[in-house]
Amino acid sequence: MVLITNTLTYDLGIFLVTLITAFVIYIKWVYTYWQKKGLATEPTVIPFGNGAKVATCQQNIGELFSDMYFKFKSKGLKHGGAYFLMKPFYVPVDLEIVKGIMQNDFGNFVNRGMYVNEKADTMSTNLFNLEGGKWKSLRAKLSPTFTSGKLKMMFNTLSECGLGLNDMIEEYARTGEELNIKDILQRFSIDIIGSVSFGIECNSIKNPESEFFLNGKRLFSLEFTNILRFLSPIALPHSVLKFFNFNSFNVSVTNFFDNIIKQNVEYREKNNITRPDFFHLLLQLKNRGKVCDDDKLQDTNKSTKESALTLDELTAQSFVFFIAGYETTSTTMTFALSELALNQEIQEKARKEIEMVAAKHNGELSYEAIKDMTYMEQIINETLRKYPPVPILLRKCNKTYPVPGTDVVIEKDDMVAISSLAIQNDPEIYENPEKFDPDRFSTKNTASRHQFAHIPFGEGPRICIGMRFALMEAKVGMAAILKNYNITLSKRTKVPIQLDPKSFISAPKDGIWIHAKRISTD
Repeated sequence: MVLITNTLTYDLGIFLVTLITAFVIYIKWVYTYWQKKGLATEPTVIPFGNGAKVATCQQNIGELFSDMYFKFKSKGLKHGGAYFLMKPFYVPVDLEIVKGIMQNDFGNFVNRGMYVNEKADTMSTNLFNLEGGKWKSLRAKLSPTFTSGKLKMMFNTLSECGLGLNDMIEEYARTGEELNIKDILQRFSIDIIGSVSFGIECNSIKNPESEFFLNGKRLFSLEFTNILRFLSPIALPHSVLKFFNFNSFNVSVTNFFDNIIKQNVEYREKNNITRPDFFHLLLQLKNRGKVCDDDKLQDTNKSTKESALTLDELTAQSFVFFIAGYETTSTTMTFALSELALNQEIQEKARKEIEMVAAKHNGELSYEAIKDMTYMEQIINETLRKYPPVPILLRKCNKTYPVPGTDVVIEKDDMVAISSLAIQNDPEIYENPEKFDPDRFSTKNTASRHQFAHIPFGEGPRICIGMRFALMEAKVGMAAILKNYNITLSKRTKVPIQLDPKSFISAPKDGIWIHAKRISTD
């Protein structure tokens, strides 16, 4: 071994200093990427880029990109550049640029840039993550599962869970005890998604120790390893993640769901079990290659269908439907109820609509009745505006894109971060954005705004495929509670409500604690 000095310790020290110096020089070079393209950026901190507050749990990643948006906008800019760790992100501010990326020039931004590993992480091969032709093909297969007719088919399965939610709220109303509404609504959502997506009665509302509920909570727990799983695919090269066989989710949790799904497939196919749920539609896609209006699982001619889902594809779609419909919807209902507790006149107006619509539909909260609750939908849309569950929408450029009206060119593989949190809380778009005002989403007011001023589910061809199901689920849960109970905030709830800096979706810090009081029918 050749020594620079006569002491090994000194040589190792020199080597480390050289290595660190080279690393710092490399990062500094990375942090000139947007500057060389003529884009404004904010001061960076090695090695966090603009994400030092995220790394130190002072804000979540959605708030980071919201800050970037408002800093660029305050300078009169249409866009800017940001860095999260060593990865550059293009941050659009102008809504026409956002529209171009998400819709008009969608061909340049088909992909989200999410991590996919078909061999080591089969759950990552879901519709949300997939790219290019694979995404397009799967989207075409799954779109028929969310038509109005299929939603109506699933409605009774969904609404039965509303009865259990009412029973749970009644227990707390009887004693006057405060309740963590997020916890209750998580259990409600678990029961719905477990029933519709897996065809299994989870009974989480009555049994908070159910395996479904506990594993669902593990997926979104704010322990360090989960935070790392979320941030790594955003910040690190996917080739590195694949080399180490990185898994997007807790392996014990995905093994649980993988076993449940495959056992259910085997049971239903062996016994020819049919049920009006999403899982039945996935089984039709697996065995027949298409969604059909009948209740059969198999084709009578048993012909091979090239478009059929594989078992692994079915498993991944069922799993991602669970993820998308569980935490985000329960969080939306939690925020909505907290705002209604603070705005009693809005809560009363919602309750009167529930009563009026129920009377119109023979006292039942049927599929048609839920559809008729237009003010309830305005409440949910206003909640989604103020607290979008997914605060940033990611896109990956798949071919060179000159940004219209500017001299900036986005290169192939550049990442784009669209801040739905910032756009939807921009005072130039929504006057007094801190105010909770469902009338913003009246037909007249909605028509007067830019189409991309409200994007909680995304927009364009990659808009959330389950959007209408999520709205239906939220309306059922809200109606089940508000029909019979007045909601007020417990003193334990901190106002104004802040977002949890550790959470990777918009979630309330320290929880939302409420009191529920049964409304007198005298």
